[in-house]
Parts: sequence; C-alpha cells; structure tokens
Amino acid sequence: MPATGARGRTQIFFASTLYGVATIAAALDAEMFPAADRRLLLVSNNAAVPETAPSLDEMAGFEQLRDRFDRVLSWNETIRPFHPGGWSPRGNDVPMWERYLRLLWGLGDDRVELVLESIQVDPALALARLFPDSPLEVYADGLMSYGPTRNKLDPLIGTRIRRLLHLDLVPGLKPLLLTEFGVEPEIVPTDTFTKVLSDLSHAVPDRELEALSTSAERPALLLGQYLSALNILTPEEEEELHVRMVRGAYALGHRNIVFKPHPTAPARWSRMLEKEAGELGAALTVVDTPVLAEVLYQRMRPALVVGCFSTALLTATTFYGLPAARLGTEVLLERLTPYQNSNRIPVTVVDALLPDLEDRAAVAAWTPASTAHAVRDKDLTGLVTAVGFAMQAQLYPQLRPAAERYLALSLDDHTWRYFKRRRLTALALPGAMPSQLGFIPRNETVRRVAKRARAVQRKIKKKAGK
Repeated sequence: MPATGARGRTQIFFASTLYGVATIAAALDAEMFPAADRRLLLVSNNAAVPETAPSLDEMAGFEQLRDRFDRVLSWNETIRPFHPGGWSPRGNDVPMWERYLRLLWGLGDDRVELVLESIQVDPALALARLFPDSPLEVYADGLMSYGPTRNKLDPLIGTRIRRLLHLDLVPGLKPLLLTEFGVEPEIVPTDTFTKVLSDLSHAVPDRELEALSTSAERPALLLGQYLSALNILTPEEEEELHVRMVRGAYALGHRNIVFKPHPTAPARWSRMLEKEAGELGAALTVVDTPVLAEVLYQRMRPALVVGCFSTALLTATTFYGLPAARLGTEVLLERLTPYQNSNRIPVTVVDALLPDLEDRAAVAAWTPASTAHAVRDKDLTGLVTAVGFAMQAQLYPQLRPAAERYLALSLDDHTWRYFKRRRLTALALPGAMPSQLGFIPRNETVRRVAKRARAVQRKIKKKAGK
C-alpha cells in the first residue's frame, strides 16, 4: 500500500470474455504492465439477455486466472438495470458517476489506469468516459485488431491511449487499429499466452473432454459462431453452413467429428447436425461445456479445425500448428453491409490464408508453414491495407497511395471478392466504374427500374422453388 498521504496506483482491467482475461493474464505474466498497488478485474456480460448466459467469472478455468487480480468486480451489477452494450453516461453526469465508482470500488483518490477491450464501443467506451483523467491501454484478442478503428473516436479518448497489446495471430501483419492516433502495437508473447491456456486447460475437469482426448481417432473440430445473431446469415442459412461443415469433414475422411456450438446458439442446430452425421455414418459429439476452443486444441489435438472466420482458426494454425479450413467466407464477403462492417477484415484474412473446406486438394496440401507463405505470397499486408482504407478512408488518408498501388497491381478475378465496385468508385480508386457510366448509381430512373427488375427476379425464383 502507498505511504500515508501518497496517491496510490490502481489498474482496472476490463473484460467480457474468458479469452480476453487469458490475454490480460499473459501480458501480466510477461511483465508488460508497471507495478501497481491494486489490480482489479472488471467483468461484463454482454449477452443480449445477460441473465440467461454465464458470466466469464463463472466459466470453467476462470479460477486459474483469478489470482492475478486483487478483486473481481461486475460491471452489470454496477450499472443495473442498464445493459452494458446500451448504456453510456450523459456528459453532465460524468463527475457524479466517477465519484460514485470511486466510493463503490474503494478507489479513494488513487490514480486510475484503465486497460480496455473494444474501445470504439460501449461498455469500454463508457468506462473510458467515466474516468476522464485516466490513461488508457487497449488489448485486442482477435483478428479485428488488424482492421481499422470501426468508429471515429473522440480525440479526448483517442489521445489518451498509450499502446495496443495484441496477440501475434498473423506473424508479419501489423495491426491497423488505432494507428490514426499514433498508437503503437505491442505483441503479447505467444509462448506466455499458450502457457496460460495450458494452465487453464488442465483446470477443466470434464469427462466428455477426457473421452475426446483419449479417442483412438483424432477428430475434426467444427466451430460455430452464431452469425445469424449478427444478421449476416439467416438462421436457416447458418444451419445449412454447419451441415456443409459436417459433410465437408466427412468427405475428407473424418468419421469422428466434434461440434463446438456458440454458447448462445439454439440447441436445435446441434440436433440437426446429429441427424446429418447419423445419415452419413459419422460419430458426432457436441461439446456442451462452455470452454475455449484452445482448450479443446490442447485436450484432443484435432486432426482438422473448421470454421467460418473465427479468430480460433488462426490460433489453431499459428499457435498450435493444427490444420484448419474455412467455409462460407465468400458469402459473407458479399453479404457484409455496410462495407465498413468491422467483421470485413477478419473474414478477409481468413479467406486469404486458409483453404476452402470443399477444396480437398488445398486442405490436403496444408502444412504448418502454409499460413506464413500465404502472408508473403498473397501480399496480405497490401490486401489488408487496401481493404482497411476502403472501409475507413477518412480516418486513414495516408493509406491512399498504398491502396491505389495494391489495386492497380493485384486486382484480379480472385481479389475482386474483397472489394465492391461502388465503394471503389466513391473513393476514386483503381477498379472504379468507368467515368462515362458514373451517372448510373446516382440516376433515380435507372435505380427505380433496377429495383423493379430485382423484385421480379425474386418472385420468379420464389415460384421456381415451390
């Protein structure tokens, strides 16, 4: 404790996922934070209905991470009855809220330092506003860190951010997140992170996982993401995507299949997959225990990991040397709206680096070095820079020359999937609509005729499907 009369230093680490806490724990173990008088972990349950989903501090394995912090606090309890994702203080109420939090959490007049995730949106943004004098650090635990900041940040927030801590999911690729404020990224050591996950894995005593780890045949692991909740796919389309994963894994020779559903996904999806696997003659196990995918990697060493664009696909290949395959990314690249959708970079990275599950030759040819070769051979840095600029051109005007260079040299039948001609036209980038046709998107008559034509096409397709 600080000497009498001296101001103490309190670090508050904010997290909404167990994966995020593991990232923080690894950074602490690597001594990436200065000493502090107190370290508090503030957890938030951001589920649509928090009462129906377990908080991260109730999940198996959390106790292995608990001892890094002096106290664990609940953001949901603090702001009840408001939802973490939908509440932020009014400007005039900030001083009152800060005094309240200092009293409630026993902070006194300590210097408070905040370590936050997803700074662009609430609840992290709300917390940053509630302590206006506190320096900020941001940690990124997923592929979104390689993309642009999704919303324009208030300079009063952005200029307080000292650094971005991130996992080296794609070696050789540098995060774009927060670079508009000159924030430098720092890598959380991979070996430290995997050690934390190893400790967490051993703390999950589950008979089902034990049975999987002792199976004679290494299974194919399918990762669900619940994309229909993000309004990217319909529930029926996502069901079909999972069925295709089962079929694709079976076609590659896997008869032992494990499905890890998203914690909030409907149970009926699992039953549909069980039916499909049964008809194919494959054994399907559904993991009902809410555990990290990385725990399953260590406990069962899957022969193949399959998903859409989950960050866990890259932890599988980069951190554990496991083969992985994607499915559904082409549809998502087409469906994501607006173009600035923050999922665009994760989908782009996974699509560019990993083989399509339904391309047997590409999946069979995968080696641990494949991802590294793809980063270089496909100019992933150039691709991500061009897509990032197209997403947020106003935030990153300095990226225009690099984006123009990539598009001029690399835009072809394959790379077109990552861009929209209308977007390139709006930004006057290579690949834009020819100038003599530029009037079309803005011509009301043409747009009205095109809209009617599309409506007729939909009716024809609907009748044909009956």
